[in-house]
Amino acid sequence: MQLRSLPSLDPQDPGYRRLRYVRYCDDHLLRFIGPKAEAEEIKTRLAAFLRDDLKLELNEEKTLITHARTGAARFLGYEITVRNGGARKLTRGRRSSNGSIGLRVPLTVIKAKCTPYLKLGKPECRPKLMNLDDHQIISIYGAEYRGLVQYYLLASDVHRLSRVHWVMLTSMLKTLAAKHRSTVTKMARKYQACIDTAHGRRSCFQASVERDGRKPLVARFGGIPLARQKTAVLYDHQPTPLTTRRKGKELIHRLRAGRCEWCEQRADVHVHHVRALADLATAGQPQPAWAQLMVKKRRKTLAVCRDCHDTIHAGQPTATSRSNHQRAG
Repeated sequence: MQLRSLPSLDPQDPGYRRLRYVRYCDDHLLRFIGPKAEAEEIKTRLAAFLRDDLKLELNEEKTLITHARTGAARFLGYEITVRNGGARKLTRGRRSSNGSIGLRVPLTVIKAKCTPYLKLGKPECRPKLMNLDDHQIISIYGAEYRGLVQYYLLASDVHRLSRVHWVMLTSMLKTLAAKHRSTVTKMARKYQACIDTAHGRRSCFQASVERDGRKPLVARFGGIPLARQKTAVLYDHQPTPLTTRRKGKELIHRLRAGRCEWCEQRADVHVHHVRALADLATAGQPQPAWAQLMVKKRRKTLAVCRDCHDTIHAGQPTATSRSNHQRAG
């Protein structure tokens, strides 16, 4: 107990000074151990050097002197602090982390990352994604969540991102439920899965797209432990931008699949399309099976084989074709 109560160094040494420096592009951070007056002097000399030698101006609003024990400095999206626990404990025969540098996730970042998925303070669906297939929806949410978590894996309180996980997950399930006119519970049961990771079995949500002769495409949301990883590597390259304008690519994918979406037989497929889904409705008459399928899928196109395509055109015409025939007569 006496050993725990004594610091490993002399925190009141008047002659002790240390200055460390880190820079990333035009952002820099200086860690100084010493009196505040000397820290202000360093700031003044730095501003003079930038002004006289490099012809640059120091941003006074962003250049702050912060006491690391009572406050936090912002650098590259992290909060930089000095740890100061109430009790000094021994961990693996060594002193506790008191006095060491700690990284934290700013609360403002958590709030900002949750905002795009909230409406009136509650998670909401994203209508712009409802025209995509399930694999693409889960892929977009998974990429956004994975990029955020992997960037903050160095933080000691990365577990705070559990709030972002819940908000994004609920928004994703609501988007899938709105697309299929179902419920959040059914979507969660449909896509929930367990995967093996380097940290053991993890629960996640995933969707797969089977491919002939190749591995299936798997989109995954979650499955990342919210625990600090001291050896995590942060990649600063720009990710491939995700766009929601994929209607053309989606149609090409459906054509290349070589499967009739009506009879579900493999064959060379053609595209049957209508001007609008409202044209499929006929007053006083039931909709044919192919029209009901298009309404259910919310698509104005249907990839069908030649026999089904001929059946569609030989059967009940759409409202558009009938009105055009009447105008022509």
